[in-house]
Amino acid sequence: MTEIVHVGLPGREYDIHIGPGLLGQSGALIAPLLRRPRVAIVTDATVGPLHLATLCKGLEKNGIYSVSLTLPAGEATKSWPHFERVVEWLLEEKVERNDVVIAFGGGVIGDLVGFAAAVLRRGVRFVQVPTSLLAQVDSSVGGKTGINAPQGKNLIGAFHQPSLVLADIEVLGTLTERDYLAGYGEVAKYGLLGDSEFFQWLEGNASRAAAGDMAARLYLVTRSVEMKAEIVTRDETEQGDRALLNLGHTFCHALESATQYDGSRLLHGEGVAIGCALAFEVSARLGLCSQEDPSRVRAHFRDMRMKVDLSDIAGEFPDADGLIALMGQDKKVVDGKLRFILARGIGEAFITSDVPPEVVRDVLREALRGRG
Repeated sequence: MTEIVHVGLPGREYDIHIGPGLLGQSGALIAPLLRRPRVAIVTDATVGPLHLATLCKGLEKNGIYSVSLTLPAGEATKSWPHFERVVEWLLEEKVERNDVVIAFGGGVIGDLVGFAAAVLRRGVRFVQVPTSLLAQVDSSVGGKTGINAPQGKNLIGAFHQPSLVLADIEVLGTLTERDYLAGYGEVAKYGLLGDSEFFQWLEGNASRAAAGDMAARLYLVTRSVEMKAEIVTRDETEQGDRALLNLGHTFCHALESATQYDGSRLLHGEGVAIGCALAFEVSARLGLCSQEDPSRVRAHFRDMRMKVDLSDIAGEFPDADGLIALMGQDKKVVDGKLRFILARGIGEAFITSDVPPEVVRDVLREALRGRG
């Protein structure tokens, strides 16, 4: 019950293994990459106590010795101080260019450790072992690594492809419902941006996957990864099509900044879901898609018991102009103009810089009125 998706980047090819029980098979899968039987693992304080022993035992089956570093959990860890700590620890552990570093955790750990591997000795190999749904379907695939800056999210980083990805879907069973559903925001995004049949499948089956149905979960993760791998292979460094993966993210990153990356108020995947709903609302206002499409997107997220609207985010919030100013820090700004991912319908996203600011402002003002 394991699927393998190949990322065929010339000279940087790698496989993504998806299935249950992969932590226990980690030694057999990672051993072919090693020059010496030793790896360095970086995890966090949530994942480590739950799964680190299982990963280490899986490595030990193939005679692989490991050292590990545990960081605090949460978005605040994607920062200069923790990046410095990881790099210095890897140097203290005498990690060589031919060694392998394992990023064992969610998107924060994957991004941070991947960036550390990218700059350590001008680049060491790393393996992604993602433990959250969001990381399994999105951040572990494609080689985007980095940390946040006070000015915005993911503004410091590098493209550095992993050598292998092991997505153990059994591990998803230890996620809280909120964390699983936050990751689901990225899953639904794939259907919304390029596969209407997948979105339709999700409408009928995503609740089974959320409830723990392993076959549904395997298909959900595999199809998401296939779509991301296809886009990354066409456009590794986001010069064109890869930007489609940012559907909902222009809004999301502004919302995360507005909440100071406070996960108790907003998780990344929740921001993506809200951002997708807003992107479809803007698309409908511009006459690009039907008025029913934004309602269908919202209805599905509501059915999944997810955050959908700005009113679902607790606490103080900027006004529409404040949110637009935060969007101006986004990486997708080109020549001072924001690039939006909009849609001509479900499964038909496209990239544009030609969005009247007053339409975005009106949509945000209306969404903010719902906050009371």
